[in-house]
Amino acid sequence: MSRERDSSRELSFDADEREPRGPNPPKPTEESGRASRFGPRWAVARRELQSLRSEKTIILAIAIQLFIAAFSSFLVVGFVSMYDPDGLGGYEIDVAVTGDDREALEAAATQRDGLSTVYYDDPDAAHAAFDGGDVAAVLETARTDHDQLVVDVTAPEEGIETTLLVVQLRDTLEAVEHAERVGNVDRLDSAPISVPAEVDASPYVDFTYTILVPLLLFLPAFISGSIVVDSLSEERERGTLELLRVTPLSLTDIVDAKLVATAAIAPVQAVAWLALLAVNGTTVARPGVLIALVAALSLLVVGVGTVVALVAPDRRQAQLLYSVAIVGALVVATVLPEHPANTVAKFALGSATATSWLLVGLYCLLGVVAVFAVRATVGRVDPAEL
Repeated sequence: MSRERDSSRELSFDADEREPRGPNPPKPTEESGRASRFGPRWAVARRELQSLRSEKTIILAIAIQLFIAAFSSFLVVGFVSMYDPDGLGGYEIDVAVTGDDREALEAAATQRDGLSTVYYDDPDAAHAAFDGGDVAAVLETARTDHDQLVVDVTAPEEGIETTLLVVQLRDTLEAVEHAERVGNVDRLDSAPISVPAEVDASPYVDFTYTILVPLLLFLPAFISGSIVVDSLSEERERGTLELLRVTPLSLTDIVDAKLVATAAIAPVQAVAWLALLAVNGTTVARPGVLIALVAALSLLVVGVGTVVALVAPDRRQAQLLYSVAIVGALVVATVLPEHPANTVAKFALGSATATSWLLVGLYCLLGVVAVFAVRATVGRVDPAEL
């Protein structure tokens, strides 16, 4: 009898410990409900991030950005050679000068490194030297009846040498124009405005803050948008999105998890790139504002990609619509009071204006609007049709 009583006690104890089951189980409390929904959301977000390891194109793009940010001080020299060929130096170009008024051109050319002039009395002889490859270009000078200096330039159509030549001749002709204006200043009715004196500045600063920094900050946002488009489109085509709906999460929860996980990639990369730029000697004045700007743009771009992926019928059309939307956004950016790349450069240099701050606020507002647009799109989509 004692054994039967003990066993009955054990059975009753186990029954009390087990969760009651039946047609109407008790509802979980608010805290347990939040915890149970947060766990699957984090699982979806973690699954989304882990799946990026199989995307070779994304990994390659991130690796290229990492290489550029890590070795920016070394690579920027090569980039500047394409952006500003005059930054190379050490390259001598011979040009032919002909005409009656050549002194201004020769004086300006002697002040330029890498450009030397050869005078020809006969213009035909100068062109013959150009055709024979003895000179890289021909500059014919003449004076009009109004005492204006006119220079006709003959240069090759294409090639690396032409690129260097155009830069050298542009600066030389600008120097001639400045000398002509100074020489004719007595003809003006009023004194011209005072122009600040030129200062010697490194060409690397211009390239670094107007090209390199915006490139490293904007590219991750565009990649994140492409990732979310591919992710949702593949989930629909493979039928795994329907399997995710078996979890306690709704379609809104699943989309939110994917959106947050994908949008967080860009600001994380921005932090890493800015840190590597600082290690390479590139000082960024307001890194916090730039990270917030990247986060807002990433949220905006990923939100647009999410809406496109939910509306488009297949992956190919989704990527096409996303690309068209991004191109359209770049066109719209040109009509803004300040281009986003200029905004980034100003904050990086510490010379942001009121317009720059207003645009950052606008981008943050657009990011929030994109989240609400995603929520509205999910509410209108029938999960059974996905």
